[in-house]
Amino acid sequence: MTDKLRLMTVHAHPDDESSKGAATTAMYSAQGHEVMVVTCTGGERGSVLNPAMDRPGVLENMTAIRREEMAEAARILGVQHRWMGFIDSGWPEGDPKPPLPEGCFGLAPLEESAEVLVRMMREFRPHVVITYDENGGYPHPDHIRCHEVSVAAFDAVGDPDLYPGAGDPWQPLKLYYGHGFSRAKIQLFHDQLLARGLESPYEEWLKGWDPKRADVLKRVTTRVRCEEYFDQRDAALRAHATQIDPESRWFAIPRDIEREFWPTEEYELVRSLVDTTLPEDDLFTGIREKVCQA
Repeated sequence: MTDKLRLMTVHAHPDDESSKGAATTAMYSAQGHEVMVVTCTGGERGSVLNPAMDRPGVLENMTAIRREEMAEAARILGVQHRWMGFIDSGWPEGDPKPPLPEGCFGLAPLEESAEVLVRMMREFRPHVVITYDENGGYPHPDHIRCHEVSVAAFDAVGDPDLYPGAGDPWQPLKLYYGHGFSRAKIQLFHDQLLARGLESPYEEWLKGWDPKRADVLKRVTTRVRCEEYFDQRDAALRAHATQIDPESRWFAIPRDIEREFWPTEEYELVRSLVDTTLPEDDLFTGIREKVCQA
């Protein structure tokens, strides 16, 4: 019998784990469960997005700096961390967009990247896996590839005939997509800021929102209350100092507003090998009963 469950969340770049579902991972870790963050790339082609870090030596040493930032974020969240070891594809700019650079994650054969993740899953043996939806959360080539690799690995990891050299088969019981950027959420925060006489950084974002674009909130099956861990989430996000400006809209919402009006992080259940009833408020629903009482 075991009360310790295992959660694996797969992200494209260092800092994604702190901006997407970080309070959830911090909460489950604090509850005594094992949480592993897997990062597909090293973020090597990232820009310096925090003006305070735009100084000599930073861009030239981006790979090493981002590894240090990731280690500190993992420490703050209380999670284990592994690198898949692929190279950041970068954000292609232009019209038409240029081809992705040779050797990058976005061009790695799916079977090759999936095998790396299968090996990690078979070693860690997660009960739950979280990744991005088919749009990657936003259409960065590494985010979309992260989705493809995660789904392929989830479907292959329990099959002894697939990747036989990558460890003993293990079948995770649930696969979720994380959903963070909801129009309804942004609108609510915008309205609450204005109601308090505060400036909102979301007006232009909302004006530019495609009215034909469906709100991902409609896909959400699972809301995890984790407001007690928002400060931990923010500290982990700030640890990625090259990427996160502490004066940016990431931190525009007073925490009392966020805790009162949106105390959850949202997920979409897309695979389940256990019985569950939707909507859920716990990623381990159905698994606790199956595993902890076994």
